[in-house]
Formats: sequence, C-alpha cells, structure tokens
Amino acid sequence: MSQPSPGPQQIPVVVLAGFLGSGKTTLLNHLLHRSGGTRIGAVVNDFGAIEIDAMAVAGALGDSTVSLGNGCLCCAVDASELDVYLERLARPSTGIDVIVIEASGLAEPQELVRMVLASEHPGIVYGGLVEVVDAAEFDDTRAKHPEIDRHLALADLVVVNKLDRAADGEHVLGVVRELTDRAAVVPATYGRIDPEFLFECRPSEERIGQLSFDDLDHHHEPHEDHEGHEDHSGHLHTGYDSLSFTSEVALDPRRLIAFLDTRPEGLYRIKGYVDFGPYDVRNRYAVHAVGRFLRFYPEPWAPADARLTQLVLIGSGIDASALGKELEGCKSDAPHADEQGMWGVLRYVRDPEEAAFEEA
Repeated sequence: MSQPSPGPQQIPVVVLAGFLGSGKTTLLNHLLHRSGGTRIGAVVNDFGAIEIDAMAVAGALGDSTVSLGNGCLCCAVDASELDVYLERLARPSTGIDVIVIEASGLAEPQELVRMVLASEHPGIVYGGLVEVVDAAEFDDTRAKHPEIDRHLALADLVVVNKLDRAADGEHVLGVVRELTDRAAVVPATYGRIDPEFLFECRPSEERIGQLSFDDLDHHHEPHEDHEGHEDHSGHLHTGYDSLSFTSEVALDPRRLIAFLDTRPEGLYRIKGYVDFGPYDVRNRYAVHAVGRFLRFYPEPWAPADARLTQLVLIGSGIDASALGKELEGCKSDAPHADEQGMWGVLRYVRDPEEAAFEEA
C-alpha cells in the first residue's frame, strides 16, 4: 500500500489575529527578532489607506514588499490579494521557512483561514490560527465585540497578552480557557512567546551575510530580569511544554488515529515521522498537526534510514508523561496488515482540506 512522495517541504502559513490594540504587531516583531536562522515572510493586512502596521513591522518603510537583512519579507495587502502574495512568498528563490499573516484588527479570521486552506499552491500548508487577546481590556472588548467568543472557539493557539496590565489576569485566563475549543492558551507580556510554538527554528549560526536582527538584538537590547519574563540567556518563560517520542517498534495506524482524534486541550503541535510497519513497508509518514488540523505525507524510505517513529509534541500545560504512555500504547509488532487498517490515515492524505476543522 505505497503512496507517492509529497514533493518539496511545504511552508506553514500562520494566521495571526486579534482585535485592535491586542498586540499582534508587537508579537510579530518579537518573532522576527527571535526567529534564529528561520526566515519569516510576513503578510500585513492593514485597515485604512495608510499602512501603519506594515511600517511598524521590523522597520519596514511602507513599501508593499520589503526584504530585510535576515530575509524577512513584509507585504501590505488586503484579503483579496492574499493568494497572490502567498504564491510570491512561497517561491523557492525567497528562502522563506514560514509565513505569518497579520490580520487587520477588524478582519474575520475564519475567512482568512478558509483562504489559506483553499489555496491550491502546493508549496504551502496551514500553520494554525493564533488569536491575540489584550488581557487588560478583555472584558470591555467582549462587551463591544461579542464575536470574540467565536474567534476564540476557532483558535488553535491563544496568546493572552498584556497580563502585566490586567487587574485580574487569572480571571481573564480562566474565561479564555472556557471559551476555547481545546486550544493552547499561553500567557504573555509584550507579545513574548516561544517561536517553537509556531514554527521550526533554525540555529542562528546558519545566517551568513548582513547583520541579522539577532545580531542587533544581542549587541543593543538590554537584558531584562526575571520579572520581565526573560532571563539573561534570553530564555522565554511561556509555559511551553514538549515531549519527544521515539519507537523502534512500528505503530498501529488505527491506534494512532484514535490517539490523534482524542488529543487533549493545550496540545498545539505534533510533528515528525511515523513507521507503520507492514501497513506500508515502502514509506514512512511525515505528520503535521496544528490545533485541529492534521495532515500526513508519505515519503519513501531511503536505504540508509533507520526505521523509527520519531515524534515531537508541543503544547501548554500538557501532561507529557500521560501522552507518552498513550503513544506507547500505539505500538504494534504484528507481522501482517489488514486492508482497512490504513483508511483512517489515508483520510488525511487524500483530502486534508476537508478534514481541516474536523475534531481530530
């Protein structure tokens, strides 16, 4: 039961949403500063004729496309142009690793997500909906914009920002957790979250050439103490949890799908490779899960490959020990496969868009 290789690695497209003043641009700038060697393409969806947000993103000067020293591109667009800019940013010549769409504070995030999922470009993949919440103004924002409840229910990751200014931060966190549908909820100040939540970070040493934001940040930005949520080594205190799982024993596809169908709240990302043993002896399966979105990519085993399952799970407040035990329970040393065993997996290979918002 072999499947063709999926081709080149796809670029994740992350939708960054939130009401006016929640801190989206601050968070995006933080990601640009802390991306390591990762090259970020940013699509800024401003509201109004003057592209204030685009000019505020990492020193962009308001041009529709700006190439910065670390390879970041910032594009000021409206939603109707989105697919055109995704195609431009996903070209191999740009060297982009991840694309972040900063939505207007008045945008409808669900529509932007649908546009990403509907894109026929083979070089991109949906990377999740991140909703930014202003903790200090949360109650007032809900009163003025009750649709925020619906936005939170759709989110894959919620960043509760400006907690240092909130009168009762725990209250806000509690309400947000009640309104989300199993999303990871991360507290933050000044938009500081670990970039590993959103994308794979390359080592900074891979950068060659012009000064990067990391270089400037290292030499010119004063270090903050622990009360500023950042220590002298630059480590971010964000409630970021991870689990690494490796197995020399193949996994049973039905058991793994059952695990994925019931993954707990707070588990934001799953990435890695799965060996299904006799169910597909020719291919390993790359897995990409973010929030409720799930996709498998069959790839031919190379002769030198060690036939292993290797997974990394990332989330906030997850029980790593319990998740590890559940994955252990997915192992199977059965020497034979039945014809229907892979049906659940292939559902996410053939029509991933149809399953994108399915409870997985």
